[in-house]
Amino acid sequence: MAEHDLNAPALFEVSDLVPRSTGFMDLTDPEYSYMFGFVQADGHLSAGSGQKGRLTVEINVRDVAILREFQRLTPYNSSITERIRATNFSDRHHSAIWSVCSLDARSLINELGIPYGHKSRRITPPRVDFSARDYLRGVIDADGSVGITGQGFPFISLTTASTAVGAFLCFYAKQVTGAQRYIKRNARDGIYNVMYTMEAAVRLAEHLYYPDCLALRRKQEAAGAVFAWQRPPGVKPRGKNRRWKPWEDEVLIRLDSAAAAAPELDRSEASCSVRLWRLKSGQVSPPADATPSQ
Repeated sequence: MAEHDLNAPALFEVSDLVPRSTGFMDLTDPEYSYMFGFVQADGHLSAGSGQKGRLTVEINVRDVAILREFQRLTPYNSSITERIRATNFSDRHHSAIWSVCSLDARSLINELGIPYGHKSRRITPPRVDFSARDYLRGVIDADGSVGITGQGFPFISLTTASTAVGAFLCFYAKQVTGAQRYIKRNARDGIYNVMYTMEAAVRLAEHLYYPDCLALRRKQEAAGAVFAWQRPPGVKPRGKNRRWKPWEDEVLIRLDSAAAAAPELDRSEASCSVRLWRLKSGQVSPPADATPSQ
């Protein structure tokens, strides 16, 4: 489990949310809330000279049906086009692009929290009343994954560069599943990867992908496979994480043996071995009255 990013800004308070009038992009409407989350994660708002500019969402052509739903929900002229181009992953990537040029539509979407230009680290959950589970489903449909691992275990995950969005998922999912997650950017590309597995994944997927909700068809089907998962006989649930207490560190240092400390501390030998290595290597400070042997 990742540690908390100490540089992460505090989340906004729920009490800060303000009401908005109903209509286009009324985020208390589940469909608009989903649409906003998807567009915020996978869309691009560009500004041109004068009043020119456009909102675009480009996705794999296999998911074009969701763009048609966005077109249905938008009371402004919009278009869906296709193109084939070379990408880092394919020589012939076939995509569909939904485009909206209306200044009114762009201004409203910008006001709600989709900035012009590069946005991946700047987006945040809406600061108006919104349907949280539909918003998060939109974000996950755009930038996340749902399904069964190669080992046969269910999972639901999100990859995001936004501290606020990653932290909000952790906060919200804790209320739904009871599973605590912390976020920390990975060293390779500075991205957050938040994942839920096993029963936590089942509970979260059931909550987000409820019957007849607006969603990518393939992810709705993948969520159905997650719903149907049952823990195999003989696979025991993982115990809750236990924080190491100073007295446990003292015992571990005194015995200087993971094998000897494990039964006394009621911990696994592997856990004791890792903790002892961290104490000896200085990654964890030893108790004030104990000194790790070298």
